[in-house]
Amino acid sequence: MRNEKLVRLIKISLLAVMAFLLMYIELPIPIFPEFLKIDISDLPALLGAFALGPVAGVIIELFKNILHGMLASKTAFIGELANFLVGSCLILVSGYIYKVRKSKKGAIVGLLIGVVCMSMFAAILNYFVILPLYETVLGFPISAVVGMGSKLNHNINDLNSFVIWMIVPFNLFKGIIISAMTLALYKSVSPILHKEHMDSKYKKKNRQQNY
Repeated sequence: MRNEKLVRLIKISLLAVMAFLLMYIELPIPIFPEFLKIDISDLPALLGAFALGPVAGVIIELFKNILHGMLASKTAFIGELANFLVGSCLILVSGYIYKVRKSKKGAIVGLLIGVVCMSMFAAILNYFVILPLYETVLGFPISAVVGMGSKLNHNINDLNSFVIWMIVPFNLFKGIIISAMTLALYKSVSPILHKEHMDSKYKKKNRQQNY
């Protein structure tokens, strides 16, 4: 039991480090403002959530953002806070649904619902918390954010329309990409993430047969 917990902790730690390193790879998307960049750092946390449970996925997400905040933050932890909360929404919802219904269909349904929930949560969070924090703590005015958005989309003229036309589509787009990668990779990495657990069950079964 103690050995299983240690192996689980090692897996979580390795996935968190992988997620942290992936945060350095950011791709700008021309249809979104420059500060909204796509990264796939939620991918290891999603894989961990499917293999080790949704709580493990959230822990991976937390460790990833703590590491990034300590070593590479340019936003006084505000960006890391947003990344953790929004990513955790996707991970918790998707991971829980997959835990209840462990099948390919369950994974697809979980990821789709997770992406929708994440996008809605990101909209609320940015409107009430994150963008006001950027303005208060970093002196990055909301009017400047709205201005950046209006240059790309003429429907944007205030914070509310910015959230609707930029934050929601961005998170839907990002969520779909990460979900597709999760579905493509999980079957390959699942045996590795489950290896110790399967070995333990096999040994336990052999001991019972010996009696």
